[in-house]
Amino acid sequence: MGASGPARQRWEPVVRVLVLQAAWALVGGQVRYSVPEEAKAGTVVGRLAQDLGLEAGEAEARRLRLVSQGRRASVEVSGASGALVVSSRLDREELCGKSAPCALRLEVLVERPLRVFHVELEVTDINDNAPLFPAARKNFSLPENLPPGSRFPLEGASDADVGANAQLSYVLSPTEHFSLDFQKTEEDSESLFLVLTKPLDRETLPMHRLVLTAMDGGRPSLTGTMELMISVLDANDNAPRFNQSVYKVQLLENTERGTLVIRLNATDLDEGTNKNISYSLQQLFPQDGRDVFGIDRNSGEIRLRGELDFEDVGLYRLQVDATDQGNPPLSGHCKLLVEVLDVNDNAPEVWVTSLSVPVPEDASVGTVVALLSVSDRDSGPNGRVRCAVWPAAPFGLESTFAGSYSLVLREALDRERVSEYEVEVRAEDGGSPSLRGRRGLRVPVSDVNDNAPAFAQAVYTVLARENNAAGAELARLWARDPDEAANGRVRYSVWEGGVGGVASAGGGWRPASSYVSVDAESGRLWALQPLDYEEVQVLQFEVRAVDAGEPPLCGNATVQLFVVDENDNAPALLPAGGGGPGSGVSSEAVSGPDSGALWAWAAWGAPAGQVVAKIRAVDADSGYNAWLRYELWEPRGKGPFRVGLYSGEVSTARALEEADGPRHRLVIVVRDHGEPARSATATLSVSLVEGAEAALAAAGSSSSSGAVLRAGLRPAEGGAAATGAAATTNVWLVVAICAVSSLFLLAVVLYGASRWAPRAGVLSGPGPATLVCASEVGSWSYSQRQSRSLCVADGAGKSDLMVFSPNFPPPPGPAAKETQPEPPALLDTVSASLSSTLAPTPTPLPRSPHLCIISPGPWALVGVGLSPWYPLVLGGCLRM
Repeated sequence: MGASGPARQRWEPVVRVLVLQAAWALVGGQVRYSVPEEAKAGTVVGRLAQDLGLEAGEAEARRLRLVSQGRRASVEVSGASGALVVSSRLDREELCGKSAPCALRLEVLVERPLRVFHVELEVTDINDNAPLFPAARKNFSLPENLPPGSRFPLEGASDADVGANAQLSYVLSPTEHFSLDFQKTEEDSESLFLVLTKPLDRETLPMHRLVLTAMDGGRPSLTGTMELMISVLDANDNAPRFNQSVYKVQLLENTERGTLVIRLNATDLDEGTNKNISYSLQQLFPQDGRDVFGIDRNSGEIRLRGELDFEDVGLYRLQVDATDQGNPPLSGHCKLLVEVLDVNDNAPEVWVTSLSVPVPEDASVGTVVALLSVSDRDSGPNGRVRCAVWPAAPFGLESTFAGSYSLVLREALDRERVSEYEVEVRAEDGGSPSLRGRRGLRVPVSDVNDNAPAFAQAVYTVLARENNAAGAELARLWARDPDEAANGRVRYSVWEGGVGGVASAGGGWRPASSYVSVDAESGRLWALQPLDYEEVQVLQFEVRAVDAGEPPLCGNATVQLFVVDENDNAPALLPAGGGGPGSGVSSEAVSGPDSGALWAWAAWGAPAGQVVAKIRAVDADSGYNAWLRYELWEPRGKGPFRVGLYSGEVSTARALEEADGPRHRLVIVVRDHGEPARSATATLSVSLVEGAEAALAAAGSSSSSGAVLRAGLRPAEGGAAATGAAATTNVWLVVAICAVSSLFLLAVVLYGASRWAPRAGVLSGPGPATLVCASEVGSWSYSQRQSRSLCVADGAGKSDLMVFSPNFPPPPGPAAKETQPEPPALLDTVSASLSSTLAPTPTPLPRSPHLCIISPGPWALVGVGLSPWYPLVLGGCLRM
């Protein structure tokens, strides 16, 4: 055997077996050998020469050889040894195929002698062929809805080997969906099935890749594989599915229509028409049927179609259905939650839940006027509301609980200052930008009788002409009471409890209510009787105004009624007084407009300007009405005498001559300056005598001290009269000196008394009084009866007067036109008060002072007692 090494060791047991078989065959008459296939060239199959009975070396000599039978033999006979050896590859499958056993019949030829032997060579199988499937890959298409247990036949593998080497077994790659069923029948046939053990799901695994492995029974075993490609055919077994069961979207409530809300996408694991999806939308909440949202059936886009309002619906619940086009169609569902986000689109709203009006003006601080409710339909900061009241006073807001406020009184009220309030409650939310709401309230204030009637001024000055008609309106007073209704309804009366009245001419006291009265409703002041300036010059009283409130309140005003003088008194002549040196005068009657005869004496040869007499007259009136002027009425023309215009002095116009005659009769008219003027007439008889007689007559007139001289001296008609007069000259001279001294002393006493003693002409209450001066159409407050100071001397001329209107302004306000009439004509007379520099009281002057300013001249102001009233008197001498 030409093998060596490991191969030789491997084939030695086989050769022994073949030799034994060949020996047994020779015994039987035929040589049999066995050789495994795929034995290498040179492998000794058997010792053919020996087995044929040839001696050593005989095989080569006898030319032992194999006879070819038309195909190439894979064995040959070694010439030297005569052994049968493998000459080329033995392939049992090529030589015999599937036949078993595989025996080759060989003919061996021996020459010398020629002999033929039959040799059988069996080629034994070795596992040199792996199982082989008909195809490396097998494709299957199985519907996914096949039920488990379904069987699918498979074509098994083939193995060129035989025997145990061809005994196949199958193994399937691991899978949970399939298994193998390998069966052998009695006919030695095999059947192989692929069994479905678990339902297929194309959507889970659309393609199954399995490996089928066939293993033979050889040692070692050889395998063959085939790949099974199982495609799962789609069935409409999957409904469309969304990747979320619930979708949440937030939208601002002011989102515009057409805005894309969300794009939904449902997936269907099926394919083909089973995968085509259409979408539909169903609104679950609220179920009001409003078409707020819309969906595109093909794309799944949901868009806003209606208006959103957070205050109406804050959350929408929608259901979206996705349906495929399979048969039958399947549907998938999801929910869409659309949360509407609040936008500050609602202004706060303010409601008045309770209103307690009107509010009494004496309501205490903290009184609740109204209850308010404030709300904002927005939420979060947009719904948080801040409230304030405007104007900030006198009301305020107090929060009682969420959304509720109380409008309370923070300050005291005064209806007379503000009778009604327009209150505005302003609410502002916390949005950005913030929105505002407001609510207006009318809060009227009810009246409380907390104001007393008040006159426009504390002191009223009223001028009334004397001799007025009873019932004539003097003035109209008006007191303002800012309260309303009964609290502001005022009634007027003359207050008897105040200081008011006047001393009557008879010495008694008469109250002011006996002179004047005031209308209770209108405040009209009228005279109850004619007023007489000569009886009363100033009437001061108080008028009280009382309202109708509960309790009633009152106010007072002082009225100073000045009686304006009328020229109702004619001048009256006073008793005759002494004239200048060498003159004298006497009278018989001095009362009435036409006096009795007056006598005067003048010396012959008296120079011009010699005063021979003085006509004295007085007028009970005052002012211009009492300002007298003297005129020589008769004789007219150029007489020897003249009369001073304002002094009343009768003086010589030229030197007296004997040609003028012994006696002159003068008619002198005394007129006042009133309108119309009143007058009185005096008749003066002037007798011309010698110088000594004239002096005696003058002394006799002076010694009478104002007494009326019933008898006067007559001019002498002869020497007897002159002699009698001279005899008594010394006696009358002594008497005249005593009379003059007494008169001087009396004048000093009277002057002191009039200087320091108070006058009782006017009685007035507390407060400043007013001096009434006069112009040419007016009158003085006091007549010459109360204060006289007359002299004959050179002095200043007529004084200049500055006059202002009385301090009686009309009441303020619209009511003034109704309650304050035009002042009557009798009030046209001007009045004045003393300036602060002249008046003894420090009380400041009123706004429209009644001031009489008198320039330097013969007039002066003389204080009377402790009263601030000043009479107007002649402080100097008037000049003719």
